[in-house]
Amino acid sequence: MNNKLIKKIAFLAFVATIVSACGSRGANTNANANAQPTTVDVTTTQAVVKQIPTYFEATGNLASDMATDVAPAIAGKVAEVNFDVGSYVEKGSVLVRLDPQDAQIRVKQAEAQLGQQKKAVEQAIQQLRQAQIRLGVKDGETFSIEAFSQVKTVRANLELAEKELVRAQRLYDTGDVSKAILDQRRAQRDALIGNLDEARSNAAVAIKAIDLAAAQVATARSGLATAQSQIDLARKSLSDTAIRAPISGYVSERTADPGEYLSPQAPNTKIATIVRTFTLRLKIDVPEAQIGKVAVGQGISMQTSAYPDRNFAGTVVRILPNVNATARTLTVEAEVANGDGLLKPGQFAIVRITQSKPENAVMVPAAAVKAEGDTNKIYVIKDGVARERLIQTGLLEDGVIQIKSGVAEGEVVATNNLTALFDGVMVRQMN
Repeated sequence: MNNKLIKKIAFLAFVATIVSACGSRGANTNANANAQPTTVDVTTTQAVVKQIPTYFEATGNLASDMATDVAPAIAGKVAEVNFDVGSYVEKGSVLVRLDPQDAQIRVKQAEAQLGQQKKAVEQAIQQLRQAQIRLGVKDGETFSIEAFSQVKTVRANLELAEKELVRAQRLYDTGDVSKAILDQRRAQRDALIGNLDEARSNAAVAIKAIDLAAAQVATARSGLATAQSQIDLARKSLSDTAIRAPISGYVSERTADPGEYLSPQAPNTKIATIVRTFTLRLKIDVPEAQIGKVAVGQGISMQTSAYPDRNFAGTVVRILPNVNATARTLTVEAEVANGDGLLKPGQFAIVRITQSKPENAVMVPAAAVKAEGDTNKIYVIKDGVARERLIQTGLLEDGVIQIKSGVAEGEVVATNNLTALFDGVMVRQMN
C-alpha cells in the first residue's frame, strides 16, 4: 500500500469520525429537548376554615304531601273527560262530566212537587184563618170556651133565669103567685142550662177546628220542607254530574273514558288519583343511636341521585312514637318545599339532619375536586409543583365543599385544568 492510499484512508476515517460526532451531538440535543418538563397553567385559591352546621346522615324517601282518589258521587255515563295522566289540575276544576239528562228530569219533577206543596200550605193557612175569625183569635193566642160569645150570652140569660126562679119561689111560698108560674120559671132555667151545654159544645168544636186547621198547616209546611229537600237533592245530583278536583295537584292515575258507566256502589270506582307535590313529605329513617339528636323544628338538607350537586332544604315536622323493631330505626317526617317541581314522590334521598352546634371545617371551591369513580382528588400547589392528594368530602353548599381530610387550612389548591394535572407536574399560577 502506497503513501497516497494510506493518506486517503486516514482522511476518510477522520471525516467519518467528525460526521459521527456531529450526529451524536444532534441526537443528544433532540433528546434533551424532548426531556424538558411540561408546565400546566392553573388558577388557584387557598383552603379556608369556616363554621358550618354539624349534622348526621340518614336515608329517606319522598312522598306527596297529599294524595286523593277522585270518585263519582252519583251514577251516570261519562260524557266528557278533561284531564290526562301527568296533567296539573286546579282545585274545583271539572275533571269529568256525566250525562246530565236524568238529573235534569229529577230537578223538574222536584220543582213541580214544590209548587204543589206551596199551594197546599196556602190553602191550609186560609182554612186556619177562617176558623180563627169565627172565634176571634189570632196566631199564638189561647181561647177559653167561656169566652165564646154564644156561651157568654146563654150564661147571662141563665143567671137571670136563676134569679127569676128564686123570686118566684119566694112569692109562691107567700102565696102571691101560683104554682104554674113557679114551674114556668123553673122550666126556663132548665132550658137555659141545656142551651149553655150546647153553646159550650159548639165552642169546643170551633176550637177543635182551629187545632185541626193548624195541624193541617203544619203538615203542609212539613210537606213543603220535604219537597224543598227533594229539589235540593235533585239539584245537587245535577251539580254532581260535574266531577271536580278536590285538591290542586298532578294526576298520577286516570281510569275514566267517555261512554263508560260509573256507579258509586261499584268497587274501585275512582276516576283519577291526584297528588299534591308543592310540598313533599320526606320520611327519614333515623338510626336508633341518633334518636336523641332529632327534634321537631330542626333543619335538614337532602340530596338525590337525580341532582347530586344540589341541596334541598326542609324542616322536621313529625316524629313517630315507636321504633321499627326490625330495622332499629325511627321514622321522622320532614317537609321539603318543591315549588319548582324538580323532586318527585318515591325518590330516595341522602339526608343531613342539622345539629344546633356548628363546627369548623376546611372549605374549598367544588371546582377544585376531581372525581374519578368513587375516589375524590385534589391538587395542592407548592413551589410551582402540583401534588395529588386523596380527600374525603363533606357538606356541599353554594359551590363550596367541605374537605374532611387531605387538605389543611391555608394550602393552595388548583381550581381549573384538573384533567391536565398529575402528581409532580410543574404548574404556573395564573391568579
